[in-house]
Amino acid sequence: MKIKINAEEKSKLQEGMIGLFFEDINYAADGGLYAEMLENRSFEFVKAAGEAKDYWTEYDGSYAWSMYPAGAKGSARPVSGSPHSEENPHYMRLQTEHAGEGIQNKAYEGIYLKKGMEYKLVFWARCVRFAGDFRVFVEKGGTQYAQVRISASEGQEETCNHFRRYEALMCAEKDVEKGSFVLTLSEPGTVELDFVSLFPGDAVCGIFRRDLFDMLKELRPGFLRFPGGCIVEGNTLANRYRFKDSLKPVWARRNNWNRWAVHGNNEENRYESVYSHYNQTLGLGYYEYFLLCELIGAKPLPVLNVGFACQYQSDEMAAIDSPEFQEFLQDALDLIEFANGEENTPWGAVRVQMGHREPFGLSMLGIGNEQWQTEQADFFQRYEIFEKTIHRQAPQIRLIGSAGPDVTSERYERAWEFYHAHGSQENFVYAVDEHYYVKPQWLYDHVDFYDNYPRDVKVFSGEYAAHPTSGFNKPQANTLEGALAEAAFLTGVERNADVVYLASYAPLLARLGYAQWSPDMIWFDAAACYGSPSYYVQKMYACNMGDVMLETCLDKTAAARGVFYSVSGSEKTGEVIVKIVNSGDERLEIELELPEIWADRGRIQATILTGPEREAHNSIAEPQKLAPYEEQFGGLDSIVLPPLSFTVLRIGK
Repeated sequence: MKIKINAEEKSKLQEGMIGLFFEDINYAADGGLYAEMLENRSFEFVKAAGEAKDYWTEYDGSYAWSMYPAGAKGSARPVSGSPHSEENPHYMRLQTEHAGEGIQNKAYEGIYLKKGMEYKLVFWARCVRFAGDFRVFVEKGGTQYAQVRISASEGQEETCNHFRRYEALMCAEKDVEKGSFVLTLSEPGTVELDFVSLFPGDAVCGIFRRDLFDMLKELRPGFLRFPGGCIVEGNTLANRYRFKDSLKPVWARRNNWNRWAVHGNNEENRYESVYSHYNQTLGLGYYEYFLLCELIGAKPLPVLNVGFACQYQSDEMAAIDSPEFQEFLQDALDLIEFANGEENTPWGAVRVQMGHREPFGLSMLGIGNEQWQTEQADFFQRYEIFEKTIHRQAPQIRLIGSAGPDVTSERYERAWEFYHAHGSQENFVYAVDEHYYVKPQWLYDHVDFYDNYPRDVKVFSGEYAAHPTSGFNKPQANTLEGALAEAAFLTGVERNADVVYLASYAPLLARLGYAQWSPDMIWFDAAACYGSPSYYVQKMYACNMGDVMLETCLDKTAAARGVFYSVSGSEKTGEVIVKIVNSGDERLEIELELPEIWADRGRIQATILTGPEREAHNSIAEPQKLAPYEEQFGGLDSIVLPPLSFTVLRIGK
């Protein structure tokens, strides 16, 4: 098979075109990227239940905590009355009858400690009738693996109601998995506890779990869309993500139930999921998201609520003529000021106080998530109001519109009619967000999806993934076949870079045993993480983007043979970059023909992702079973690609 490459430039590639989408689904934030190791640290968790248009919560402040040791005569119960934090009014009242009694935290499936690592312990306590020592340790099978003793007299930063802050470092003496976190009193007494927290010493900036952070940074993402997803809307308006709640001290960020706590509810499970206690501490808030973007080199792309709860789950909305709707508009303006404002502005001053004097350089905003127009839901009018309001104050901000939850329905077509009708209006919309979770064959069949799109309005492929299968807790759903279909589809996305400006796979993270959605890009447990084949496809794209798309004489029979490719050029390095998918079961011999002006180019470095079968996947036990490897080819006519493979060829001098 021959691929003839021309020197003619077809279109410019947007810098940072391949990015990331983050949502707190599958315990991606609490229990994931946010490195806090304990659950329900402020004793505010609720249990969520219900179905569409009928959700409720029950306070369950003892969740994840129990008395230690088993059979202890004392008691621990969540109470309120004189709180450490008004936003989180409950705290734990611990009463012990014997020395060594206390409380323990289950910490998801248990605490993982790494030998030699220091762990930062913080808690607040009011010593009602206690003057002894706190003993804090991680235990498994009667053995203590990290421990510290703190005198009740050592507390600092006393509040007006006598809560005091305690802080210490605990060093792990050995590796341990599935341990229990324990806090005990050295003598009988009464203590009230709040915000009991444990972080690994290697957490990036004391916030982000190191191994997950490193995997994100290695992707070299151009942007990060956050914080969702349906999280932005909430299953009720009261349940939505409020960015201002996340800008307070971490112990004063109001606890919220996570809308994914009720995913999969039905009559058979009495409308109560196994993840009914999935909550949001907001420890990973907007400041942390902006900081994460800065650290991994990605442009921030926050998504705004336009006054709708999730349209799948609710008909709640703030009327356009209501004071409540004005709050949503003001939030948009205040968010821009928080990210970009000088320190003498109200919200810029908040950013500076949190530790970041320089502006974050916000340049893009998403207006709504998976919103669509109905007789009741006036999304188009809301978009126009947000556009005018934002651009009146910040004309430089690029806005992302929504085409709804799919690319096949009438609501999708109506959305595009709306945006095209305003296509001549300068700065009305930067790109329109499209979502598709589909079978691998759909992606193969629609590699040419954007070939005939009108070019007046641009596209953001904001959430996409191949779903060979789907459901709760299915890491095996991230097959090689799905990844190859995604790679094939992305050749069409890249070839149409004059209309598709941004693209991001979804979801990003999933904790093993805690996933409401499969497949996902990165899987992890308490101890380790691994990339799926889809992760490596994303990495191979993001790390091998040229500056311009090059014209090729496209072989019309290629797709029928299961071969898909795109070609770009790097003005920075002078390289020609070929991405090619061989989805067939036989090896593929290809010949590349370059124009005479590039006769000096012949050094070929290949990065290849392949595997033994379509259903092959990585796992926590075999994290590198499917991973790219490097190879060099001697010439343009000696390239042999394995079956079931995605290959990136970099052709240089």
